[in-house]
Amino acid sequence: MADATGFHLKGSAPERYEHYVAPLMAPFVTALVDAADLYPGATVLDLACGTGFAARAAAPQVGPAGRVFGVDIDEDRLEVARARHPRLYPDIEFTAAPADDIPHRDQAFDVVLCQQGAQFFPDLDAALREAARVTRPQGRFAATVWTRMDESPYCVAQHHALRKHGGPDAAATYRTAFSCTAERLTDSLRRAGYGTTTHRDITFDIELFPLEELVPAHLSALSPSRAMTEQTLIEAAHTIRAHLPEGTSTFPFTATLVTAIR
Repeated sequence: MADATGFHLKGSAPERYEHYVAPLMAPFVTALVDAADLYPGATVLDLACGTGFAARAAAPQVGPAGRVFGVDIDEDRLEVARARHPRLYPDIEFTAAPADDIPHRDQAFDVVLCQQGAQFFPDLDAALREAARVTRPQGRFAATVWTRMDESPYCVAQHHALRKHGGPDAAATYRTAFSCTAERLTDSLRRAGYGTTTHRDITFDIELFPLEELVPAHLSALSPSRAMTEQTLIEAAHTIRAHLPEGTSTFPFTATLVTAIR
């Protein structure tokens, strides 16, 4: 089914996530990797790696002498990650596992990255204890989490559409993405055994183009919308566009960037 823009629901949800979420995540991934201060030969873990955004960004930073690993609980997203990773470096090794049971030895990593994953951990303290366990002494941890929803107008519009067209459960699931504050994350890192922590908010103005195609496709890639039909997604997309300023496809998005040293 298509609306007047010709939108069709194509590919699996992980494939749509890889294609349509990537433009939104790209500047935050770059900021995350820059904050981690990677270097040639480093060994890196991308925790809750999804389809591998941060792992792929880390690979050229550590070079052929380095190693990059990804861990995620979603095997379907890992299949996309394995298919999309670059071949110019040693293979990025992706493994299906929960964040609170990382299948790697103690002190295995110089850096642990976590791009928009910490807010979804069922037990944040347990996950960060595991992250600390696999981080070498003086190794680094870096993560991003979304700030308050109202700092990202596009996300406010998505939430409104999910509440209207997906129901209260879908809206509540969506709000989880904004549930991990800087204070909660840094406190948990310190309890896990990390030392010096820093945090700062970063905002990027991101062009979502073509908006008519991206709005429903991006929404369809998110977990809260998985039970929505294609027609409902089209209706929700109209609701989103109605709540956005006219005449622009560029919107601000804000995340908190947190770092820590083991």
